[in-house]
Amino acid sequence: MLLLVLAIGGFGLVVLYSAAGGSLTPWALNQGIKFLMFLGMALVLSRVPESAWQALAFPIYGALVLALIGVEAIGGISGGSQRWLDLGIIRLQPSEMMKPAIVLTVARFYGMLPAGQLRTVNAVWPAAVLIGVPAALVMLQPDLGTALMITFGGLTVTFLAGLPLRLYVGSALAAAAAAPIAFSMMHEYQRNRVLIFLNPESDPLGKGYHISQSKIAIGSGGLFGKGFLQGTQSRLDYLPERHTDFVFATMAEEWGLVGGLFVIFAFLLLIRWGMQVAHNARSKFARLTAAGLATTIFFYVGINLMMVMGLAPVVGIPLPLVSYGGSAVMTVMICIGILMSIDRESRRGRRI
Repeated sequence: MLLLVLAIGGFGLVVLYSAAGGSLTPWALNQGIKFLMFLGMALVLSRVPESAWQALAFPIYGALVLALIGVEAIGGISGGSQRWLDLGIIRLQPSEMMKPAIVLTVARFYGMLPAGQLRTVNAVWPAAVLIGVPAALVMLQPDLGTALMITFGGLTVTFLAGLPLRLYVGSALAAAAAAPIAFSMMHEYQRNRVLIFLNPESDPLGKGYHISQSKIAIGSGGLFGKGFLQGTQSRLDYLPERHTDFVFATMAEEWGLVGGLFVIFAFLLLIRWGMQVAHNARSKFARLTAAGLATTIFFYVGINLMMVMGLAPVVGIPLPLVSYGGSAVMTVMICIGILMSIDRESRRGRRI
């Protein structure tokens, strides 16, 4: 698994090197340092016993909720959003750490819940509050993509815990009915993203520029791509955010369908490993946590790929371990570290 993570991260550095025009700066070198630093963090987290994760789930959640409130009060503003706490040494983004934390917390709740109460209201409203509070705070920043990730991660654990399917069907119908109201309450740029997703050709040189250029870059790569350092959409600055949200389009232009399938298959193997850890886990908490964390990685990859291919609105979700930036790398490495911790505990149990 570690070799697989190194392969994905290493390929990401190659793509960032090319996106910078064949230079280690400003992206590849910095990303390589962050990658190795957070990989070391994951190895440290893998040594934390499963019982410690259970004990720390609620305290971690509480601390991050307070941090999200602190972001609203004194957080730094960048790019029109208020998402960071400036601690002097580092800039902390609590919403990113809430993605694995919500999985831990909801899994802890259902690990404590007696089996006989699983189909009662006591199994629903506490989880709804646990998920809704951080999602609402993140929406205020505003950060729709991260709020959706937190919600999806928490709901995945509730589904895997065994809540009745009718709850999800009813919730989906209610969400569909409330969609017009929710759309009217969105920020203007969020409404534009939805409208452009539905018809990007309506403004190809304006609000639909990102998606249109991304499709052109991916399609022009063909089967084997234009070749390393030969991409035109990225090198000539036609493709916006070529090193962050749209890095997959940058890669696909130069490496083609073959390169795209390599990235997708590598992530599928990583997610499969995570689900196998969940299958082998010894406790309900560990099973739910492992499956939820593996699904969190899946949401990262799936939403980003759908976004750059025009199959979903642009919501600012990067491709983990490949896109430039430390937040997504940190979150995925936290997920991997906890998964390794659960896997270590399961292997120890089988030996005993």
